Amino acid sequence: MDVMPDEDGLWPRLSLLCAPEPPRPGRLLFVDLETTGLAGGAGTYAFLVGCAWFDGPMFRIRQFFLSAYAAERALLDGVAALAGGATGVVSFNGKSFDLPLIETRFLYHRGETPFAGLPHVDMLHPARRLWRGEEDEAAGTTASCRLGTLEQTLCGVARDGDVPGFEIPARYFHYVRTGDARPLEKVFEHNRLDLISLALLTARASQLLDGGPEAARTPREALGLGRLYERGGLWDLARKAYALAAGIDHIAYVEAGVSRPDVVTRAEALRCYAVICRRQRRFADAADGWQRILTLRRCPAHISREATEALAVHHEHRLRDPHSAKLFALQSLRFEPSVSRQHAVRHRLARLERKLGGPATDALRF
Repeated sequence: MDVMPDEDGLWPRLSLLCAPEPPRPGRLLFVDLETTGLAGGAGTYAFLVGCAWFDGPMFRIRQFFLSAYAAERALLDGVAALAGGATGVVSFNGKSFDLPLIETRFLYHRGETPFAGLPHVDMLHPARRLWRGEEDEAAGTTASCRLGTLEQTLCGVARDGDVPGFEIPARYFHYVRTGDARPLEKVFEHNRLDLISLALLTARASQLLDGGPEAARTPREALGLGRLYERGGLWDLARKAYALAAGIDHIAYVEAGVSRPDVVTRAEALRCYAVICRRQRRFADAADGWQRILTLRRCPAHISREATEALAVHHEHRLRDPHSAKLFALQSLRFEPSVSRQHAVRHRLARLERKLGGPATDALRF
């Protein structure tokens, strides 16, 4: 897949992937660490720091290796020198692990991390929005958002003979004990491929943001794209992406070649579509989205409940139709709302009964 971009073309779209500030045009540094453990703290070393950047049409990679614990200061100085010209950093789960670990190592040597103050694009979070699978959503896991999995599903690349991540610390400790560096060959290659995959992933996300909702290949991708647009304040593009993911705009849906959404994806896309339409004061479109949710079979209960509550509000306050509002309010009670929600529904029903001219006490008999 040809996704290696012209680096200048990345900047306008990275503002939607990076908070609170996008990188300035310049050299974007991709960073990936191999460490002696996952616990973090002063006892964890980054024994291999992989850095990569675009140099015109070339994608250059430099790897800093900790040949001995006493050489850590020299390794950090090399990283600092390379990072000095960067205007932004890209990582995968770097906000939670890589950059805090690097900062700890610099602090240990009474230095300041060169990444302090640099805008940081952590591609794990956009990847979760764009490519997290339905099975992961239901189970609350992120299995499909591992870098190796994304490399295979998005780029069609399967690594042959790659070293498993859990083996990497042991290979380094073997080198420290014996001086035998041969087992580290695959670790260096693993790190190199991770950097390439990170660049490909960033480029694919940038292509999506540049191409708009029609560039999405799947409903889940369109849904995630809508979330990125919404996060960036691009309401119209977000609404269009949600409509595509939900199958509302049938013509665009067919032309984009997007596969049919599963129930969970469609329900979530309709919910996002309705919410953003309401935010834009497109109340009729919002009501249409909520109505479509109620026609779905096996729709998640919390989304159906939210739809009935939103329609009750819409019919009461916008359409001035207390009878329909009462029906939707009663329907929302089927979804086992919390105590606070039950109280709110009872209060609404009592108010609707007064508007309908009936005794307020009738509203509590359900």
